[in-house]
Amino acid sequence: MNGLVWFRNDLRITDNNSLYNACADNERVIGIYCLDPRYFETTIYGFKKTEKFRAKFLLESLTELRENLAEKNISLLVYYGYPEKIIPAVCAEHQISTIYSQKEWTSEEVAVENEIRELIPVLNWKTYYDQFLFHPDDVPFESWEKLPEVFTEFRKLLEKKVRVRPTVFIHPKPDTNKIEEFSAIPTLEDLGFEAFEQHSKTAFPFNGGENQANKRIKEYFWETKKLSVYKKTRNGLLGKNYSSKLSAWLANGSVSAKTIYWEVQQYEKKVIKNEDTYWLIFELLWRDYFKYISLKHGSKLFQLGGILQKEYHWNQTPKAFQQWKNGTTPEHFVNANMIELQKTGWMSNRGRQNVASYWAKEWEQDWRMGAAYFESMLIDYDVHSNYGNWMYNAGVGNDPRDRKFNIKRQAEMYDSDGKFQKMWLIPELF
Repeated sequence: MNGLVWFRNDLRITDNNSLYNACADNERVIGIYCLDPRYFETTIYGFKKTEKFRAKFLLESLTELRENLAEKNISLLVYYGYPEKIIPAVCAEHQISTIYSQKEWTSEEVAVENEIRELIPVLNWKTYYDQFLFHPDDVPFESWEKLPEVFTEFRKLLEKKVRVRPTVFIHPKPDTNKIEEFSAIPTLEDLGFEAFEQHSKTAFPFNGGENQANKRIKEYFWETKKLSVYKKTRNGLLGKNYSSKLSAWLANGSVSAKTIYWEVQQYEKKVIKNEDTYWLIFELLWRDYFKYISLKHGSKLFQLGGILQKEYHWNQTPKAFQQWKNGTTPEHFVNANMIELQKTGWMSNRGRQNVASYWAKEWEQDWRMGAAYFESMLIDYDVHSNYGNWMYNAGVGNDPRDRKFNIKRQAEMYDSDGKFQKMWLIPELF
């Protein structure tokens, strides 16, 4: 039997259930990744759906995935093209009997998958919930409708009742598993971008890929031991070590949440167990929560009224968007964060909350425009976390308090010496 692993946001060989089960079930296993042209088109708002920063990180991740799979004697085919055209052809050529993939449930991904299923109905499909810390089959809800709308209730219930599953590892296939067919990984230029170098002041000076994710875990946990102070520093703005920065590898699946969790457990045994180490798990739980909210509410994530279906007066002002996007608003703190994003593809969590609140609450602009811009620019874009957080900040999501950030007060608290603002607003000083 021949199995095809369709990689999407699970670009790793460790703790990948699609790959693990494909290897267990089949004599021959092939991997495939399709760079869907739709993800590089211009949106209704006038910017690319995926900009150069995440595109570069993705290509780096695919390069490492191919190398790591090759060490296990598994070939990875990479194409720039529509999955619904490419995958049926590959299945026919290689006599594939089963497709294995990570389970997706948001509309764009589901539409593509359904089209492929219709084109090759005789094939078997096996999909796996592989994005979670706590597996959906293990959580204590009769249905997604029973999922709490407040994070704290969700967190306490899962911490009390659910255990994190162990990670899974694959064994090498025989050398005969490799196929002669080869497809070159596209370049940035192939995707419509110019090659570029990372900005010298970026807080995210990292490359994509599973090996790079493991390298970062080693550095942040074991070499610098910054995990020991994570909660104290996580609201920082400057430098690479104020937070773990693992979100980008989590977003495209170069590392799993479970891998990080079990590494934290080791750290707590060997170094220290404190509030800071727990807080990294706490953030993984927030990530889980937004995915569960997405499972519960479906397309409401992308609707103006959000999951609350709450009506506000929203504007779509092109001039306001240009000011916000380019960092030319009256608020220096907002501007510095937006310029950082524009130049590096990165923004701190503290910055994201502030610029989102300013856009949606202060200027009363359509929050979906802001969310779409983040989707375009952020290296660590994740559909569930991005839209979940934007709804939260816009007052149409899971924030029971419906807060608005005091931008000046936030700047005083988190950039009291103005160093962050000066770095991006007066770069000649640095």
